[in-house]
Amino acid sequence: MNADAGPRGAAVVTGAAGGIGAAVVHALAGQGVDVGAVDVDKAGLDALAGAARSASGSVLPVPADVRDAGRSQEAIERVERELGPVGMLVNVAGVLRPGPVAGLTDDDWAETFAVNVWGVFHMSRAAVRAMIPRRSGAIVTVTSNAAGVPRVGMAAYAASKAAATMFTKCLGLEVAHHGIRCNVVAPGSTDTAMQRVLWESPDGPPDGDPAVMGDLAKYRVGIPLGRVAAPSDIADAVLFLLSDRARHITMHDLYVDGGATLRA
Repeated sequence: MNADAGPRGAAVVTGAAGGIGAAVVHALAGQGVDVGAVDVDKAGLDALAGAARSASGSVLPVPADVRDAGRSQEAIERVERELGPVGMLVNVAGVLRPGPVAGLTDDDWAETFAVNVWGVFHMSRAAVRAMIPRRSGAIVTVTSNAAGVPRVGMAAYAASKAAATMFTKCLGLEVAHHGIRCNVVAPGSTDTAMQRVLWESPDGPPDGDPAVMGDLAKYRVGIPLGRVAAPSDIADAVLFLLSDRARHITMHDLYVDGGATLRA
């Protein structure tokens, strides 16, 4: 991200060890941004940092559990010490516990909200504490199109993503007068490990994949563009919202789902 394109300072990305998070880290580092990569998967973070060595921006592995408020605060503080002022935060860390409500356990529900909601709260609070005195910053929370459209077997996930979406918009309203923007990117089906849990084959979506073709029995339309997203598709949207090209955009919810929700 060149000097006239986006917020100044380092970036923090959660859920950075794989999928969309890793794609965001690579995209930022490729544009010269120093990135603190946060995840519970230390080995995955080390591999990510190794793969990004040729990028113009550095990648600092920061093993931390976003469910823990103290560790989240420490992660932001470490990035500030080692990479400089944090100007960007991207909340990507998330978990999926699919299944009908009647079969969900208390642990399924609690774990989903611990990562998908509490994690966003912990990291965002820590980030804005650092950003407010500098009167500058940008936060993007990656949620899901399921936050706005009911999905069979996805109640815990959809509810958590809806909560994270509204939290981010409310935060954006609170900190706008400090020059801090807060936006949401809502992907649809994306080729990540989380998505592959829903596929019968680990090799990719099956022929006639309901995510692409739709599933009438589950009241689900397909993807009009006819493809599952790549993580880089989501990363591109995130980088736009972090950049000064989006300097007058805040509290926005950008769906990146190939038209799957018909923007309902």
